[in-house]
Amino acid sequence: MSAATAASELGATGDAVETMIPRRLDRLPWSRWHWLVVIGLGITWILDGFEVTLVGAIASALTQKDTLHLTTHQASSAGTWYLIGACAGALFFGYLTDRLGRKKLFMVTLGVYLVFTVATAFAWNFYSFAIFRVLAGAGIGGEYAAINSAIDELIPARVRGRVALAINGSWWFGTAFAAFLSYELLEHIRASISWRVGFAVGAILALAILTIRRFIPESPRWLLTHGRAEEAERVVADIEDEVRKTHPELPEPEGEPLVVEQRQHIGFGTIAKYVVQNYPSRGLLGLSLMTGQAFLYNAVFFTYTLVLTDFFNVDAAKAPLFLIPFAIGNIAGPLLLGPLFDSIGRRVMISFTYITSGVLLIITGLLFTHDVLSATTMTICWSVIFFFASAGASAAYLTVSELFPLEARAMAIALFYAIGTGIAALSPTLFGALIATHSRTNVNYGYLLGAALMIAAGLVAVFLAVAAERKSLEDVARPLTVARARRPGAVPARAN
Repeated sequence: MSAATAASELGATGDAVETMIPRRLDRLPWSRWHWLVVIGLGITWILDGFEVTLVGAIASALTQKDTLHLTTHQASSAGTWYLIGACAGALFFGYLTDRLGRKKLFMVTLGVYLVFTVATAFAWNFYSFAIFRVLAGAGIGGEYAAINSAIDELIPARVRGRVALAINGSWWFGTAFAAFLSYELLEHIRASISWRVGFAVGAILALAILTIRRFIPESPRWLLTHGRAEEAERVVADIEDEVRKTHPELPEPEGEPLVVEQRQHIGFGTIAKYVVQNYPSRGLLGLSLMTGQAFLYNAVFFTYTLVLTDFFNVDAAKAPLFLIPFAIGNIAGPLLLGPLFDSIGRRVMISFTYITSGVLLIITGLLFTHDVLSATTMTICWSVIFFFASAGASAAYLTVSELFPLEARAMAIALFYAIGTGIAALSPTLFGALIATHSRTNVNYGYLLGAALMIAAGLVAVFLAVAAERKSLEDVARPLTVARARRPGAVPARAN
């Protein structure tokens, strides 16, 4: 497909501007302004980690008579309902993110999460609980497209890998907090209300972060392709002024200007067709990585407290504490391995982390099957496995957000997240059914499936991963509406 044909099919209007905005953003030194972006947007991962872990941690408590009195199967499937909502929310809000902008949507989606997390605290039976979980999940799913797009488009290229992994790894701060909170609530407050308080805390966190997000601007890269080039210039000028407060002398931008054609919004069908025709290998890579990590994480963390209580006789109130070592391993992985994704490179590190975690999972499953492990040693094994798996999973989100053109970025993230997570959405229900058999062998079948998916994804990365380290997004995947050469009549963008 030629550049002209691609631009026409993807809604280009024919108007063009010449700009250095991407080069100016990539050459900025790290500053307090970048920390504002990381904190304000990265909270999504903390909230998601909090939600996923809270549901898993209180799963056993929800089966008690003085709570919702769910069956084991219903308690474990609550995670599946959350994931179904997340998939639907990613697709719906991903479409709106591309059409209306990153900033509007990362405010709206956080609001949706907030409202229905509060509603969850007032659920009265399984059906109301499941419905509110679907809607809260829709808010978090919608966050992924808006947040990952905005972060990648605002962070300098030379540190994009380590920053993205660190932000994605912050999911585990939410995990640790939820594990500690659920233990305190279940231990010191009667079960009939403790789980409700837990969900209310998540809403309070979301409310607090809404105030920070008001100060984060729209993505200048998005503005460029939507007929708002002068506004994009003003936003970048404001960002540069903020950075100059700590770095008075900014380096000169490197590289040639881009000539960007203005465009209209595009739909999922067009994106899917374009990816299949022009990026089939990247499409397969993204799908493999997202499916493998989604299955592994969703299966384990929605059901691990059930494994502890059913197979190791751990008290339901104390089971959440075993998730804290998990969180430590998962936080350490992206932080310690993240810089290597920018130095050694994406291909080596993605394949290494996926394959290593898969092999370790096979070994752990065998030890579990033969009743060699205690609750403590099982937790240690999981912590080591997820040290590697967490870095790999974080890299999966980085991969699908940086390997596709700007015009397709938000919807590509949404599409791969929804497909990968959708395929894995039944994993908590599957594991719940396996756990209900009270057979270690049956549970290990689930672990072997997760290991196979991780190893397969790692092998795909060996052959198909792209060397995107330290490269501008426009060099990794040239925007569809960027002219191959400077066009006569292209108007330089400038601030008023």
